[in-house]
Amino acid sequence: MIKVRDYLHTAFPGLTIAHSLYHQWGIRIHFELGDGIYQFRGDGSLNLDRFDMVYSQALSIFNSLFSDQDDMFLVTNVYQNKPHHTSKVYQRYIKNKDLKFVLKQETFISTDEEDQGISQFCLPCRKRDIRYPLLIQATCNEDFSLKPKLGNPYSQYPDVFFINATKHLIFFIYDDRGCEVIANDKETLRKVYEKYNEWVSEYNRKEIEAIFK
Repeated sequence: MIKVRDYLHTAFPGLTIAHSLYHQWGIRIHFELGDGIYQFRGDGSLNLDRFDMVYSQALSIFNSLFSDQDDMFLVTNVYQNKPHHTSKVYQRYIKNKDLKFVLKQETFISTDEEDQGISQFCLPCRKRDIRYPLLIQATCNEDFSLKPKLGNPYSQYPDVFFINATKHLIFFIYDDRGCEVIANDKETLRKVYEKYNEWVSEYNRKEIEAIFK
């Protein structure tokens, strides 16, 4: 079974799986989620209509990028001082419990995170093995008192990366505000770029449009 490091070395040489994904790679799209609707209502309560919109947008992008037949890696970076704990992502959001036997873990120190300890978990899988609608909601909920949650008890929530090893692309939801996708061939992303063009980040629109001209 191919290891994620070996795969990345071939498909995305020089890339580090981290939340600076968009800025590391030339073929990329930054989508804004829930644009135009504020997270809170006038009375201070959460605007659940906005979060329903965010969930729907993120899930639509994911389903456009990943088919049932695609081989995947589900990679999670857990940031903590004692990086030997198991990420709850793989306890709560994996349907195929037999996959726990192929879950791999690596620990290292990230100089980008103030010498913070990181446990990186990697699971080879397919869409059918993951409760991906709930996992996508959890990644969008990390800054708010909403469920589902990623359930990390440490200093910050984990980062979750969906890697498509068949189409050679990586999808990352950084929080409720947006998500990023990179690929090693721009034609792989052209359909999703055209289909969801109105969601492309206005801040990055010119540089993204230049990629697909």
